[in-house]
Amino acid sequence: MIAQIARGAVNVALATSLLAGSALAQDIDVFRVGLLGGENEADRLRKNDCMVQQLGEILGVPVELYPASDYAGVMQGLVAGQLDAAQLGASGYAGIYLQDPEAVEPAFVALEADGSDGYYAMMYTKADSGIESLEDMEGKSLAFADPNSTSGYLVPKAELEAQEIVIDDYFSQTGFGGGHEQAVIAVLNDQYDAGVTWTSGVGEESEGFSRGALRSMVDKDLLDMSDLRIIWQSSLIPNGPWVNRKSLPQDVKDKVNGWLETLNETDPECYINVSQGEGQGFQAVDHSFFEGVVAMRQRELEGSR
Repeated sequence: MIAQIARGAVNVALATSLLAGSALAQDIDVFRVGLLGGENEADRLRKNDCMVQQLGEILGVPVELYPASDYAGVMQGLVAGQLDAAQLGASGYAGIYLQDPEAVEPAFVALEADGSDGYYAMMYTKADSGIESLEDMEGKSLAFADPNSTSGYLVPKAELEAQEIVIDDYFSQTGFGGGHEQAVIAVLNDQYDAGVTWTSGVGEESEGFSRGALRSMVDKDLLDMSDLRIIWQSSLIPNGPWVNRKSLPQDVKDKVNGWLETLNETDPECYINVSQGEGQGFQAVDHSFFEGVVAMRQRELEGSR
């Protein structure tokens, strides 16, 4: 479905140029939400069904979900104007902003269970691997999650390089697991010695913390945390934003934002599913909240040229 969205981008751009600004004044007939990769499609659709029902009733139009196989699919859909909203990682938002500053605008981030607005990247290994620290990872293989992931690539790479670790020399091999959940499974299956993922860092480690990829896998009985060992943690990372397509009619954005702002009070279970874990609700943010990550992503792009 995301591929179809991308293929339609040129036609949409032509239609938009022909209609000029008049199309933006018209009411929408569907609200399209992109879902990042990271766990299987059926779980993503199930968790966000409450959004389909509740937001559809508020907007008076169908809400359609578009689960992408990777982060890039949602990013491309937003830039092309074929998606109306999505919950992104900070690096994904930065990537869109650097490509087209007028494509989307951040509205909210989910607060953690302790009220903080950030989370952590963590490096994990199998508990019986004999690897107990980052130093033990020299000469071992590392699975990143996705090239557009903040915690699963951008921040770990930047912070390791800041420690004067040359990624290609230090590790025997690096690669991408195809998502956070898939990377954990690859480590458990001995395809990689370690991986990196996102977690709130709040709550019980034995439960996968209060929010994040590990908690989601524990809740689905896909992971027993006793099978993993955490060997490294990043500095605090800004939580990723819910973004709206900037050119949406303002009344549509107001209704969507109003629903998100009160969701933790009106339907806590839906909030947990939509925000991927327990927390204290959504907090309003703007672009300034992500300027540090935008700068980090810009340096990464410049370094790859």
